[in-house]
Amino acid sequence: MFQNLTIQVRYEGEFIIFMPLLTQKTITVKNIFPFIIALAALAFSCNKPTGFIISGKITNAGEKYLYLDELKVSSSVPVDSVRLKKDGTFKFKGKISYPNFYLLKLSQKNFITLLVDTTEKITVYGDAANFSRDYIVEGSPGSLLVQKLNNKLAITKHKLDSIRSWVSAFQNRDDYSIKKAKWDQELSDIKQQQIRFSTDFVQKHPFSMSSVLALYQKFDDANYVVQDLQSLKIAASALNSIFPKSEHVKALYINTQQIMLEEKNNKLHQLISLNGVNSPDIILPNLNGRKIPLSSFNGKIVLIQFWSALNRDSRIQNGALVDLYNKYKSRGFEIYQVSIDTDRVAWQAAIEMDGLSWTNVGDMRGSVAAVNSYNIQAIPSNYILDREGHIAAKNLIGPELDQAVGTLIK
Repeated sequence: MFQNLTIQVRYEGEFIIFMPLLTQKTITVKNIFPFIIALAALAFSCNKPTGFIISGKITNAGEKYLYLDELKVSSSVPVDSVRLKKDGTFKFKGKISYPNFYLLKLSQKNFITLLVDTTEKITVYGDAANFSRDYIVEGSPGSLLVQKLNNKLAITKHKLDSIRSWVSAFQNRDDYSIKKAKWDQELSDIKQQQIRFSTDFVQKHPFSMSSVLALYQKFDDANYVVQDLQSLKIAASALNSIFPKSEHVKALYINTQQIMLEEKNNKLHQLISLNGVNSPDIILPNLNGRKIPLSSFNGKIVLIQFWSALNRDSRIQNGALVDLYNKYKSRGFEIYQVSIDTDRVAWQAAIEMDGLSWTNVGDMRGSVAAVNSYNIQAIPSNYILDREGHIAAKNLIGPELDQAVGTLIK
C-alpha cells in the first residue's frame, strides 16, 4: 500500500510522528496526524473493500470441522466454521475495515495465526498432524510476517528448554558448577539473539500490524521479548496513525502511554533515593529576575506548587494556599510556587490579584526543566518537603494538605 512512500520521522512530545512524503516533495504541516489519516483513507478508498477470502487444503483431516476465530486483545471470538471436504479443501469469506488477526483452528491446540488484510485472497496448505508447526500461506504478506515471528520464537524456546533440561539433569554431577556457568551464558546468548531479532523486526515494520504481535511475544509469563521502549513508541505511534480504530492498536497505544508514565515515575523514584537526594533542586528567577534556589529553604517545611496564572483550578487553589501560608509561615513553613506560564504580564497580575506573598518563580518558557524533574503531568500539582528536603507527600489539597503541613511542622 505504501511502497512508493518515503517516511520522514520527527519527534513531538513523547511520541514519534511519521510523515509520508510523496514523490520527493516536502510537505510541511502543523499537525501531521490528520494528514496521515487522510492519506491512509485515500489509499483505502482507491480499492473499496470487497472482502477477504481464506481458502486452502488440509490433508489427513478427514471431514473434520475447521474454525475461524477473530483474535481479540485478551481472547478469541468464533466467527465461522466449515466442514472440510473429503479432499481437505475449505473456504472462508469475510469483510473487515482494517487488518486483523484470525486463528484458523482444527482444535484448541492445533491452530495457526493469520494477519488478514481487507481484500486479501489467502491460500493455506497444511497437514492435520502438524498443522500448527508446519504450514504454507500465500497471498498474505502480514500472515507471512506472523509465521516468521512465531517460528523464530518457537525455535528459541526449544533451544532454551533443551539447555534447561541439561541443567536439571546434571545437578548432582561433580562438574555441575562449571557446566552451569557455560549453560547460563548460552541461555543469555540465545535470549539476546531473540531480543535483537524481534526489536529489529519492529523497527523494520512499524506500519505492519505484525509488529503488535512482536511486541506482545513473551519468553515466559513474566518476560516480554521486546524490552526496548523506543521500539514500542515507534510502533504505537505509527500504527495509531494508520489504524486508530483497531482494538489491538488502541490497546498497544494505551499500554505504551502507561509504560512511559511508569518509566518517568521510576526515574523520579531513583533520583529521590540516590545518595539521599530526595528532591531535585530548582533554580528559577522571581518577578525581579533574581534566581531563587529551592535548596535555599532547607530547614523549612516547603510546599512546591506548580501552577499557571491562566489555569482556573490553580487560581482557586491559590485562595486556600493564602490561608495555609498565613497559618504556618511563622513556624517555618514556606511555599515555593513554580509558574509554567509564558505570559509575564498575566503571571504578575495573578500574583498581585491573588495576594501571593511567598516565593514565586518561573522562566516564562514553561519552566520545562523543573516540570520534567518532578514528573508533573497536570496542574495544579504539588510536593511537600520536610525540613531535610525529603519528599513527604504529593498532590494534597484542602484539609489533607493542612493536616500534612501541621504534622510535619510540629
